Amino acid sequence: MTEIGQDTWLIRPARAGELHLLADIEIDAFWALHEAGAVACEPTTLPLDTLRQSLAEDLLFVAVDGDNKPFGFLAGLRKDGSIYIAEIDVIRRWQKRGVGRRLMETAIAAARAQGASGVTLTTDRQVAFNAPFYASVGFRILEGEDRPAVLTQILENEVAYGADPLRRVAMAVRF
Repeated sequence: MTEIGQDTWLIRPARAGELHLLADIEIDAFWALHEAGAVACEPTTLPLDTLRQSLAEDLLFVAVDGDNKPFGFLAGLRKDGSIYIAEIDVIRRWQKRGVGRRLMETAIAAARAQGASGVTLTTDRQVAFNAPFYASVGFRILEGEDRPAVLTQILENEVAYGADPLRRVAMAVRF
């Protein structure tokens, strides 16, 4: 367990019975992005099938409080030899306490243990808790020929759903 002030929490693999709790975490965290100007649409959540796939691939992690209740999660998926971070969210009242960093460190360790070539994601270029945060844990922006086709396709899909193409970037940490 990690203690921050009087709060105690830990990161652990998610359980199948917790999948229904993750949408509420994702929606709460969405509003932090909205307030930062990164999104202008209504909140959406990962499909249950995506969460199930992440769980089956041993790449779904939750941050839980002292009562073992999830308040953050990271969902990774195997794609082209790397682990793609499909989603990472922490409810707003738990943000800025190192939870996202610990979730990401856990995913990177899992990717190494599974023999992946690295970890990839797509994110907002400008918001401090997006691209600059990921850079602080070792990610770098992938552009041009450095960006795998699968990430280019994901970025194109995000833009098709309303994301600003000037703000979206693909990033990776390679092993």
